[in-house]
Amino acid sequence: MSAISTEQRDDGITVVTVDAPPVNALTVQGWFDLADAVTAAGREATTRVVVLRAVGKGFNAGVDIKEMQHTDGFDALLGANKGCFAAFKAVYECEVPVIAAVNGFCVGGGVGLVGNADIVIASDDAYFGVPEVKQGALGAATHMARLVPQHLMRTLYFTARTIPAADLVTHGSVYRVVPRAELDDAALELAGEVAEKDPRVIRAAKAALNGIDPIDVNKSYRFEQGFTFELNLAGVSDELRDGFAGTNKAVKG
Repeated sequence: MSAISTEQRDDGITVVTVDAPPVNALTVQGWFDLADAVTAAGREATTRVVVLRAVGKGFNAGVDIKEMQHTDGFDALLGANKGCFAAFKAVYECEVPVIAAVNGFCVGGGVGLVGNADIVIASDDAYFGVPEVKQGALGAATHMARLVPQHLMRTLYFTARTIPAADLVTHGSVYRVVPRAELDDAALELAGEVAEKDPRVIRAAKAALNGIDPIDVNKSYRFEQGFTFELNLAGVSDELRDGFAGTNKAVKG
C-alpha cells in the first residue's frame, strides 16, 4: 500500500497526503510516489492548487535510514538521492501553487519539500530542522535557505538545531501558525482563495515566479548531494547512520 494518497476535490483543490507510520520517513519508493502524485496533480486540468499535508506525529522525518542501512551496497543511497531530488523538484515545478500544511516535526527531506512549496502554513507544534550532519549527510540547505536568512541557516545546519514555526512567521516564510486541530481547515481556506482565481492566470503566475527566482534550486540541491555521496564513499556516513538507525533522536514527540 502506497504511503501517498490523492484527493481531487470539486472546488479545484487537490490534496496530497503522506501517511507513512511511524514518523513519515519515506522509503525510496515513497519519495518517487510523492513526486508522481504532485506532478500528476499539477497536470490535471481541474486542479487549481495543491495542498501537501501529512497525518500522524509529524509532517516528514526525511529518508528511511533503516531501509538504507539494511540494503547492501549503494542502491538505497542512490535511490534516496534520486527520489528526494524528484520529489523536491516536483513540488517546485508543479504547474499550480503548492501549499504545505506542516504539523509537528519537519526535518531533513521535509524541509526540502516545504522549502520548495509556494506557501507554508503550520500548526503551533510544528518545527523545522536539517539534522543531516548528525547522520553523515548533507542536503536541504538549499531549501532551508528559502525559509531563514543565510547566517541563521548556517547556524541551524552546523548545530542540527530546530526552529519553531512561530519563529519562521517572523521571517515571512511561514504564512500563519494555527492550533493543530485547525491546520487542515486553515490550509483549505487559504487554498480556496487561490482556487477562486482564474486558473490560466495562476498557472502563468507560477511559471513566472519560478522564472524570476534568483536561485536554481535543482542545481543547488544536486551540488549538495555530491558531497553526501563523497562522505558515503569515505565510510563516514555509514558509521554515523549505524549509530542512528536503532534510535530516532532527530524526531521528538
